[in-house]
Amino acid sequence: MIARLRQAPPRARLLLFAFGDFAFNLYWQSIMLFLLFYYTEALDLPVATAAMIYTVASIWDGIANFIAGAITDRKVPGRGYGRVLILGSVPLGLACVLTYLPPPLAGAWGIAFVVIGHLLFRSAYAAINVPYLAMSARISLDSRDRAFVAGMRMLFGTMAWVLVARGTVPIGTWLSGGGVSAQAYLGAAVVFAIVATAILLLVGATYREEQVPTPAVPPSIMRSLRSLLANRAFVTLNLAMMAMICAVTLLNKSVLYYFKYFLDDATAGQSALAWMGLVSGAAVPLWMAVQRVAGTRSVWFFAAGLCMAGLTLFMLVRIDRVETMQLFLVAMQALIVGLHFVFWAMLPNTIEYGEQVTGLRVEGAVFGLASLLQRVAIGLATTVLGLGFDASGFVSNVAQSEATLTGMRWTIAAVPLAFFAISCFLMLLNPLGKGAHAKIVRDLQGEGRDPA
Repeated sequence: MIARLRQAPPRARLLLFAFGDFAFNLYWQSIMLFLLFYYTEALDLPVATAAMIYTVASIWDGIANFIAGAITDRKVPGRGYGRVLILGSVPLGLACVLTYLPPPLAGAWGIAFVVIGHLLFRSAYAAINVPYLAMSARISLDSRDRAFVAGMRMLFGTMAWVLVARGTVPIGTWLSGGGVSAQAYLGAAVVFAIVATAILLLVGATYREEQVPTPAVPPSIMRSLRSLLANRAFVTLNLAMMAMICAVTLLNKSVLYYFKYFLDDATAGQSALAWMGLVSGAAVPLWMAVQRVAGTRSVWFFAAGLCMAGLTLFMLVRIDRVETMQLFLVAMQALIVGLHFVFWAMLPNTIEYGEQVTGLRVEGAVFGLASLLQRVAIGLATTVLGLGFDASGFVSNVAQSEATLTGMRWTIAAVPLAFFAISCFLMLLNPLGKGAHAKIVRDLQGEGRDPA
C-alpha cells in the first residue's frame, strides 16, 4: 500500500483517550499500594502467605495479559477496540469489589476465597487493559503523539495514585463507620469501581483510531513470539523494564511498612504515598520536556543513575524522621516516573522496529507480552520482599526487634540498587536512540509499505 499523508488526531481526542488510564489506575494503584498491606494488617495473613498469594496472582495476570494480547492480534472486535472497554468495564468493577471482600470462612477455605477473588480481578483487568494499550499504537503513528499520550496517561495515572493513596482509608472509614478494617478497604473499592466504570464507558464510546489494514491471515502465536524474540528493541526494553519494576515494587510496597514499624506513624505513610503521586504528576511534564531535547532513551540513564545515588545514600544514612523519609520518597518518585515514561513512550515504537526487522507487524502481542513480563517482575519483587521480611523475623502488628528492622532496611535498599544498575546495562543494548524511530517509519513508507 502506498504511504499517504495522515491528518494528526486532535489533541483533545488524544487527551480523552489518555484519561482512560485514570480509571485503570484507580484499580492498579489500589492493588499495588494497599492489597499486600490489606492482607497482612486487615486480614492478619502471615507476610509470606500474603506475598505468595500476590505473586501467584501476578504471574497469572501476566499469562492472562499474554492471552489477551494474542487474541487482540487475531481478532478485532466488531465496532473496534472501544467496544471491549464498554463490555468489560462493569465486570472489572465487580471483580475489584470481590478482591476486597473479606473471606466468609477461616483457614484454608478463607485463603482459597482470597486467591480466587484476586485471580478473577487480574483476569478481568487483563481482558480490557491489553486492548486499551494496543489502542495507543492505533490512535496515531507519530512518535510525538505517542509520547504525548504516554505522558498524559502517566499524568492521569498519578492523579489516580494520589486519590487512592490519600483517599482509600478516609473514604473507607467514613463508609464503614469505624476504624481501619477490612470493611473500610471494601467500601473504598466500591467507590473506586463506580468511578472507573463510568470513565471506561466514556472512553470506549468516544474512541477513534487511524485506518489500520488487517492482515488477510492473522499471525499465529508462535510466529508472533518469534518476531518479538528477533526484535532487539522490544527484548532489551522489556528486560530493562523488568529490572526497573523489581526495584520500584520493592520500594513502593515497603512504604507503609517503613512508616508503621520504623517511624511508628502509619498515617504519615499514607501521606507519603499521596505526595509521591503528586510529585509524579508534576514531574511528568518535566520529563516530557527533557525527552524532546535529549531523546527518550537518554532519560532512562539520567533517571536511573540518580535513583542509584539516592539508594546509596539511604543505605549509608538511616532515616529516623517522618519528614525526612517523606522527602526522600518524593525525590525518588520524581526520578522513577521518568523511567515509567520512557518505557511507555518507547514500547509502541518497537512495533515498527520489529516490522522493519522481521517483516511482521504485531501489536497486541507486544503489549500482552510486555504486560506478562511486568507482572512477573512485580511477582518476583513481592516474593523477594516477603522472603526478606520473613527471614528478618517480621511479624505483623507487633513491635519489631532492631535486628529485624536492619534486615528489612537492607531488603528495601540494596536489592533495588542492584536492579537499577542492571536496567541501565540492558538499556545500553537498545537500538532506539534519538531519531531512530522516525527514520524507521520513513524507511517503511519509502518501501511503499504502510507502517500501520
